[in-house]
Amino acid sequence: MTVIEKINSAKGPLFTFELLPPLKGHSIERTYAAIDRLIEYAPAYINFTSHRNETILRERPDGLLEKRVVRLRPGTFALAAAVKYKYNILVVPHVLCGGFTKEETENVLIEMRFLGIDDVLALRGDPQKNSRTFIPEKNGHTHTYELVQQIVDMNNGKYLEDNLENADPTNFCIGVAGYPEKHFEAANRQVDMENLKRKVDAGASYIVTQMFFDNNRFCRFRDECIKIGITVPIIPGIKPISALNDIKLLPQTFHIDLPNDLFSAVQKCKNDVEAREAGIEWAVSQSRELIKMGVPGIHYYTLGRSDNIARIVKASF
Repeated sequence: MTVIEKINSAKGPLFTFELLPPLKGHSIERTYAAIDRLIEYAPAYINFTSHRNETILRERPDGLLEKRVVRLRPGTFALAAAVKYKYNILVVPHVLCGGFTKEETENVLIEMRFLGIDDVLALRGDPQKNSRTFIPEKNGHTHTYELVQQIVDMNNGKYLEDNLENADPTNFCIGVAGYPEKHFEAANRQVDMENLKRKVDAGASYIVTQMFFDNNRFCRFRDECIKIGITVPIIPGIKPISALNDIKLLPQTFHIDLPNDLFSAVQKCKNDVEAREAGIEWAVSQSRELIKMGVPGIHYYTLGRSDNIARIVKASF
């Protein structure tokens, strides 16, 4: 069963969440511990983020700087497979444009198929660290809809080498991202919605949104999707406030707005513990309201913390 089949056959809203792979050198047991805190609430699937290589400068013994390419969180696809078979659950690894050539993307997808993984979330990915502009790899994809089209081609038995004989088609279910408050690089909302439409028209089966804190933004986004002919399921994404500094970091990092009521509530908190409680309270209220709106599910961004998500899900579903 794929994600879209789960959505279409569900009798109520689905609970799903996202995890980051462990930092290089850390154990998979940390990931298992995070899942163990949430598995009792029957998640429909788990997403795993993917991270491109980063270029860093390190000082050599002679004092000169050496440029090195590193990947701080490797192992997305092996991690997803390990979780899939340990917990008997659907997993959705992220597949990026950034940092991958078309050939590397094809090879990753072939490996995923051999591992029994048939779901992907197709994303462009962020620009290189310390760069404001996204630059694709040579012979890589510039836009997500191009990546979606490559995956659809493989589903139709079309690989990059056109002389393959009796090539087996893949069976990937493709999700893409949507932005209720507009992608920060888009010139305006209309352009952003047109970009989303291209991804869906290319073959995406569902949309998962960027985090937001104002449900009115989601309602407007959903209405705009319907207006331009996007009819695939739209799953709202939620990230609870978990520390005092989140009211500064989240808007800066993800280019989103915080409702003034939430900002004021967190600003009054004396420490991270109180801020975390305020974040849980807001996320519960937000989740309950979204469920009443008839959303197909809610996707939670854990960013490495799952105990607060457990409390939110328990109080909301």
